[in-house]
Amino acid sequence: MSDRVGSELAGQVAIVTGASSGIGEATAEALASRGASVVLAARRKKELEALAGQIESAGGEALSVPTDLTAKDDIDNLVETTTDEYGRIDILVNNAGVMLLEPVERADRENFRQMIEVNLLGLMNLTHATLPVMQEQDAGHIVNVSSTAGRDAIANNGGYAATKFGVNAFSESLRQEVTTEGIRTTIIEPGAVETELQEHIPDDEIKEQIEEGFLESITPLQSEDIADAIAYAVTRPQHVSVNEMLIRPTDQQL
Repeated sequence: MSDRVGSELAGQVAIVTGASSGIGEATAEALASRGASVVLAARRKKELEALAGQIESAGGEALSVPTDLTAKDDIDNLVETTTDEYGRIDILVNNAGVMLLEPVERADRENFRQMIEVNLLGLMNLTHATLPVMQEQDAGHIVNVSSTAGRDAIANNGGYAATKFGVNAFSESLRQEVTTEGIRTTIIEPGAVETELQEHIPDDEIKEQIEEGFLESITPLQSEDIADAIAYAVTRPQHVSVNEMLIRPTDQQL
């Protein structure tokens, strides 16, 4: 993060989920560097506090709120803490997610449940909790991080793809509901990004295929590439709504 804080988002407040690493961390830094006060949400308290310190040392404003998006009380606390501290919520970046790739026949049902609760239900519930604040303001921007898997399902990612197809459907329905209220929505669909997601794949064969095969055969995106796209979307003039951004590495075919 640059030591020079910009003013494009000065006075705005952004919640970023999954902020303890990867795309969430990079997005929080990108928004803070443009002047937003960022509220950092994730389960890992130590990592959040470290990121908040980095942002503040660079001249930005950050608030760490440890949050488990599968817990209703945590979601409500995140929204209440944000409004108590800042009085508003201008940007919500629903980024938190897990990618537990397995073929259906060998899949652990608990992994299905976890992906649905984090990737989809957590996003839906936090959006539901945040929306009244934005409606009261007559303005706001909801950014939902999906995936190319939300467009094209392939073998061994059925559970993950199901959640991302759900994110896309929910986001488009929401857009139609709130677009006349001054609230913008953006779906971000990254292709291959070098993050922690791959490390948590439970199937060793699939994990090896991705880490030592696919990712080594291309130049994957970095978290900062997606953060830049999110920053672009939320800094457009109010009358401009970037509804969907599909971002792949140049040499990724599918």
